[in-house]
Amino acid sequence: MATRKITRALISVYYKDNLEPIIHRLGKAGVEFVSTGGTQQFIEKLGYPVTPVEKLTGYPSIFGGRVKTLHPAVFGGILFRRNDASDNEQASQYGIGPLDLVIVDLYPFEETVAAGGTDDEIIEKIDIGGISLIRAAAKNHEDVVIVASRAQYGGLLELLDKNNLQTETADRKRFAAMAFDVTSHYDSAIFGYFNNEQSLPAFKASHSSGMALRYGENPHQKGIFYGNLDELFEKLQGKELSYNNLVDVDAAVDLVQEFKGETAFVIIKHTNACGVATGRTVKEAYQKAFQADTLSAFGGVLVTNKEVDKDAAEAMNPLFFEILIAPGYTQDALSLLQAKKNRIILRQKQELRRKKQVKSLLNGLIEQDYDWKTDEPADLKVVTVRQPSEEETRGLLFASKICKHTKSNTIILAVEGQLLASGVGQTSRVDALRQAIEKARAFGFSLQGAVMASDAFFPFPDCVEIADQAGIRAVIQPGGSIKDKDSITFCDEHNMAMVFTGYRHFKH
Repeated sequence: MATRKITRALISVYYKDNLEPIIHRLGKAGVEFVSTGGTQQFIEKLGYPVTPVEKLTGYPSIFGGRVKTLHPAVFGGILFRRNDASDNEQASQYGIGPLDLVIVDLYPFEETVAAGGTDDEIIEKIDIGGISLIRAAAKNHEDVVIVASRAQYGGLLELLDKNNLQTETADRKRFAAMAFDVTSHYDSAIFGYFNNEQSLPAFKASHSSGMALRYGENPHQKGIFYGNLDELFEKLQGKELSYNNLVDVDAAVDLVQEFKGETAFVIIKHTNACGVATGRTVKEAYQKAFQADTLSAFGGVLVTNKEVDKDAAEAMNPLFFEILIAPGYTQDALSLLQAKKNRIILRQKQELRRKKQVKSLLNGLIEQDYDWKTDEPADLKVVTVRQPSEEETRGLLFASKICKHTKSNTIILAVEGQLLASGVGQTSRVDALRQAIEKARAFGFSLQGAVMASDAFFPFPDCVEIADQAGIRAVIQPGGSIKDKDSITFCDEHNMAMVFTGYRHFKH
């Protein structure tokens, strides 16, 4: 493994925070600095001489700063191979000195997009010279150390101190890998910006941070989460989230977002809702949600869209649950809930805003638009003689929201503001309905006057026949079967109301 001594460094960065200790460490060791613009001034103010890039290239910064470092005197100093006789001869012939360390970051493209910059402002934040320098130095990691982000400054300082500015191939290769991580992420972000308009059939995704999980879905599987959970949640108590925790948290916050303008409570177990309710208070919503399945709630994930107060905390405190998520907690509620140390308590900072859904499949990926459609009163088409009552309509829309987030085939039984039971993930819609009816009765619910939601159409009238026998009086479904008339006729003959939405909500 080749050892290289840092004697000359090119430093040109947008962000200069935490750069000063590196400058002092290099400067006191006699390293020659090459730099540009603001970074040059920064180094000089710290008391160290700097060779301007313009002196190497013979050109000033031109075209509004678009061209500064794109020159053989710069790139030759990075790319020439120190152990290649021909390269050394050419470097000597053209007066190209070696650059052993390159510290360069990139213009804030993603930040400019996120801040709502104009197209011109965003385009100007597409870095050319910086990314070229990074790629060049990373390619020639046999001879050059590349630092491509301020996040790597700490690691560089450790490396400089370890062997008094001597670096090994393994050190340089690691920094090269991190550099290509930076450049690939940057290019993916740029592509994503352009492809929002162009919609090319290409998939590019990049997450610059990954969190190792205790294990995957099962203990023998490795798991990593790619993303920034801190953007969504503040963890107020508890251990790190596991793979299964994350899957359930995703399902929980997804579902509770459906209930805008209401006080809602959701209890999730294995990604499906075992309890959902709305109420005048969080306490009332929790108690109604818990009634739907007092067994499955054990060890579940709880979420509400309103602040948890002491009354709500006292109601749910006896329950053993894995995770509680809310947008806020009163101090007395938090103190009570934190008394049980194994609980994970999260404060949700913002809603989910994803546009796409991606899944690994066979030897590739499938991608689709996220299903943000929520069935609304304007979507409802009454297809039976009997119109649903206002209360039934509210119950149907409530049930439809839950149905959308439950594994297919699914049937949801509910009344206004309360889930009574669900049939989940059955190969037959009839089986899903029978499962739901049996479960509702097991937990003491009468289905007289209840409503039913289905995630897809009824190919036969058997489901409405069974629903009628159980006492269900109103049904919501997408419609679209060639035999819709059979179900409609049965409902008319038995004084049931049925509405079509025109929207199917399969979930697999």
